[in-house]
Amino acid sequence: MKPPKHSESIQAALATVIKKYPPVQPIVQKIYEQGGTSLLVGGAVRDLLLAVPVKDLDVEIHGLELEQLEEVLKEFGQVSLVGKVFGVLRLHGLDVDWSLPRADAPGRKPKVSIDPHMSFEDAFRRRDLTINAMGINLITGELVDPFNGVQDLENKVLRAPDPKFFVEDPLRLYRVMQFVGRFAMEPDDELNTLCKKMDISGVSRERIEQEFKKLLLRARKPSLGITWLDQIGRLAEIMPEITALKGVVQSETWHPEGDVFVHTIQTIDAAAALEYESEKEKLIIMYAALCHDLGKVSTTAADEEGNITSLGHAKESERLAKKLLKRITNNKDLIDAVCKLVRYHMHPVQLVRGEAKPSAYKRLANKLAPQATLRMLAKVSLADKRGRNPEGPEPLTVEDPEIEVFLKKSQELQVLESKEEPVLLGRDLLDEVGAGPHLGELVKQAYEIQIEEGIKDKEELKRRVLKK
Repeated sequence: MKPPKHSESIQAALATVIKKYPPVQPIVQKIYEQGGTSLLVGGAVRDLLLAVPVKDLDVEIHGLELEQLEEVLKEFGQVSLVGKVFGVLRLHGLDVDWSLPRADAPGRKPKVSIDPHMSFEDAFRRRDLTINAMGINLITGELVDPFNGVQDLENKVLRAPDPKFFVEDPLRLYRVMQFVGRFAMEPDDELNTLCKKMDISGVSRERIEQEFKKLLLRARKPSLGITWLDQIGRLAEIMPEITALKGVVQSETWHPEGDVFVHTIQTIDAAAALEYESEKEKLIIMYAALCHDLGKVSTTAADEEGNITSLGHAKESERLAKKLLKRITNNKDLIDAVCKLVRYHMHPVQLVRGEAKPSAYKRLANKLAPQATLRMLAKVSLADKRGRNPEGPEPLTVEDPEIEVFLKKSQELQVLESKEEPVLLGRDLLDEVGAGPHLGELVKQAYEIQIEEGIKDKEELKRRVLKK
């Protein structure tokens, strides 16, 4: 991902992106005719230079008042005024932010000061990192780079354009974390010092969640972001459960890679390398990989012969995972899914090695439902197994025969993607039993018989539970 140096390359890449947003160029031309300058800014410029997909367009307008910009946009459709107080306008149906430069005061609820005549350099000085403090003139194609962001991209260095403005937004520590992971870039000494000292106590859970989401979904090696937090001394503050894994020994027979922290770091990178059907699935499994062994801190012990065990660590990991996740997200379904996968992450291997009966697979699918599936559990288990490279730090990439057997068996039993649905329902018993707790207990018993004995005949199940 090396950025192009030549303006021709930049303009060619820009043209490709702009084609996906047909109304943009006519709007930019109209703004130019009115005396304004339109700059593509922020992450879109960075991603364009890195030749990675550009997801969002932010266009900053210099030289026009907010009312003038609004009038121009109205010629092209209905204007949303939701962000008007912050100097941001949007056209309905066009995923582009049109904004004016701002000089906000520091604080959680800063006083917004819009300044359409601010210089490019002063406007970019307020951005978080030099790699995000660049712009491309949408008329001339000229790259505006007052803080040498292109050079920092080439050297894989993260720097703050202005230390004074950087610390005014404590969320920026979390943004550095996810950029370290996503782009494998190193903060310079000054930025590390800023991040070590800045007060992050006022950052909302919702904003923290978004940065962790970017780290876990977009980084090839999310471990880099986690280990960076540890290096600057902030991991114990943000995720003490992860810090506590350092120095927790493991059996070399099963874990030749090192302590539980090393194993966890390899496991999340192994999980990041897997293929997923959706971002939702990936996020759940990434968090499960991060939390799957938290319980080893309190359950690890050595017997008289020196054998190291962590009996009951999966259940304790579930408890700690819930505690950790509640500080990051308010998404109950996500937390429930992760906790279930953590609780049962050892079961795929256990079922295969124990040559478990079909009923064991069906019971497990039922325990995971509806938030998670056996396929998702297999991915967590595979990442767990790949996170054991004694040569480190890269995780293993080999396939695992036990996981393959687990997947095949689950597929044969038709419980890989969901639990086996109950044949006998409450309504099937209403003519014999009135509504109430007893009815629910009979339905539960019928499902247990269905799972354990493989009976799927509704009348037979009905007869069995009524007889009991």
